[in-house]
Amino acid sequence: MQPRPPGLAEPAEFRRVLGHFCTGLTIVTGSLDGTPYGFTCQSFFSLSLEPPLVAFSPSRISRSYPSIRCSGAFCINILAEGQADLGQTFARSGIDKWSGVAWRAGATGSPIIDGVLGWIDCSLEAEHDGGDHWLTVGRVVAMDAREGRPLLYFKGGFAGLAPQDER
Repeated sequence: MQPRPPGLAEPAEFRRVLGHFCTGLTIVTGSLDGTPYGFTCQSFFSLSLEPPLVAFSPSRISRSYPSIRCSGAFCINILAEGQADLGQTFARSGIDKWSGVAWRAGATGSPIIDGVLGWIDCSLEAEHDGGDHWLTVGRVVAMDAREGRPLLYFKGGFAGLAPQDER
């Protein structure tokens, strides 16, 4: 292993410091040849209003993302506060993630998971090199949301918002 060039952050310190930035949690889904795929993702954001674009960053070693990429579409499922078990399930590899999970196909054919706080169905617009991840851009074709509280990711674990009266 070669020494790190001066001025570059050490990976462990990078992860520790950026872990202090709270994000929402999503499950990115897609369907290829009738088979659903998905993975938990906290690196998701809105990119543009005109045209409506969103982006997320899957790992280059993801086992689910290659099938989602090949499908040409994906759905961002925004997890609600009570869906930590779902988030943990879809963060794993080598298991049947879809066992017992109710879903319906969106406009692109990508799975919309029942009970999520919101969903954003997209066609794959672009993919860019992002180091050990991809930067994937999607054009929004359909979306919806309901009232509720989000599931959050903070310091390597799941969290919720404090109740309104505690803020």
